[in-house]
Amino acid sequence: MIRGFWNAGMAVLRARWYFRKATSLGLRTRLWGRPSVQNYGTMIIGNRVRFVSTMAPLELYAGTQGRLEVGDSSFINYGCSIAAQQLVRIGSRCQIGTYVIMMDNDFHEIEPERRNEMPASLPIILEENVWLGARVIVLRGVTIGAGSVIGAGSVVTKNIPPRSLAVGVPAHVIRHI
Repeated sequence: MIRGFWNAGMAVLRARWYFRKATSLGLRTRLWGRPSVQNYGTMIIGNRVRFVSTMAPLELYAGTQGRLEVGDSSFINYGCSIAAQQLVRIGSRCQIGTYVIMMDNDFHEIEPERRNEMPASLPIILEENVWLGARVIVLRGVTIGAGSVIGAGSVVTKNIPPRSLAVGVPAHVIRHI
């Protein structure tokens, strides 16, 4: 029991250290491992959020005009890359699997002569209680509805309605839950 308490206590202290430049850090937020946290804009972390950065580093980034929000009691696993040039909002009680990528900007245009140009950002919104499986990619401008599940390896290119199970490349709804 003492060992479990000690590990949880150290995880809270580690979160306080690594998120010291966050705009707001909720109570009892815990972190295991060593993430890369860069906040040049606004970073809001809710209460009781759990971060794992043990096997592979977790990367969290908020650009100068960016806002990254993580809701209460959410869980973000190792190897994830989350970047907000405008807005990435993760609702409360969300579960983010390993190696998930969420970026609200593509960081370059497609045309060869314009590849050094940055396109406009579009917000990514995960409503409450969303579960993203391992290696899911969420593209800019996507909203995933409350209570939805995205299957492992899916690429989400368009909005997903609430209480849906979506899978595939590109992700499509296979049933409502």
